[in-house]
Amino acid sequence: MTGGAFEELTRTGELGPVSFDLLRRLVHQVRRSYGFPPPEGHAEWSDDAAYEVVLAMLTREGKGQKFVTSCFALATDDASLERVYLATIKHYFIDEAKKTPRGKLRRRIARLMSEDLAYRKTKGSPPRWALADHADGAVWQGDLDDLIARAARVTGVGITRWNHAGPTPKQTVHALKTILLCVLQHAQGAVREEDLAKVLEARFELLAPARFTPLYADEGTVAEIVERQAATTAPDPTGVDAVAEDIWQRLSPNERLLLPYLDKDAHHAAQLLEIRQGHAAMVLSNLKTLLRDALSVDSDSQAVMTALLRRCGDAPS
Repeated sequence: MTGGAFEELTRTGELGPVSFDLLRRLVHQVRRSYGFPPPEGHAEWSDDAAYEVVLAMLTREGKGQKFVTSCFALATDDASLERVYLATIKHYFIDEAKKTPRGKLRRRIARLMSEDLAYRKTKGSPPRWALADHADGAVWQGDLDDLIARAARVTGVGITRWNHAGPTPKQTVHALKTILLCVLQHAQGAVREEDLAKVLEARFELLAPARFTPLYADEGTVAEIVERQAATTAPDPTGVDAVAEDIWQRLSPNERLLLPYLDKDAHHAAQLLEIRQGHAAMVLSNLKTLLRDALSVDSDSQAVMTALLRRCGDAPS
């Protein structure tokens, strides 16, 4: 209990320093309880980030002006005002989360798991999911990177179609559930819905924006191959370009970015992709495995690789 906020509103009819301080502390309380991320523009939670949430609530079109009066009307003292504020802040966070790409991904996987008897949603908050045969009360409390690494080791699944509306394609459903099943089997307990979304995002790069970079002729041996072959090779009628195009279409945006840098390490890849080094190492490893498998069936693997690398300077479709 903080005291003073209800009296301040009663006396002045508007938010004052006591009320703002209460809202700030309640924002922190809600985000800690439910694991909500900081607002856009903030890498981590701080008082400035909390105040930005408060201001966003107060200035929402159609709702901001009613926020204070509606909460005050439902309260009779400081304790009841605090309870109303807590509920309102929680609902605000939920509404905002639903608008984000990850929020949409969470809703999609939650719907898929709720329709499958192999999965079970546990009681309480934040929402968590377990396998139906997991012991009640078993909760995973490990490192998220461990789950991401486990998902990266699953081969034979991929997503070629990702619709933002309508039914999820069957092949996509199969890929998502395959990863969810393997990750939950590894966790041996309930995992937060938010963490499952992060695992799928990392495994399939579902939410990563496509970024393209020119192919620079640095010290890398890959770039030297491209320059040498491009100077001496005429258009190839043997089907090399078709093989390269097929491989190119199977690569994720991040894998396409790493193509010219196969001889670099995970640290370099992380800097290029602007992601964590552990995640970058997995992207790099998956790329090398995919190329090794795809090029092994072609007699002129160097020509295919050259055709692939020529695409790195073009924005893919």
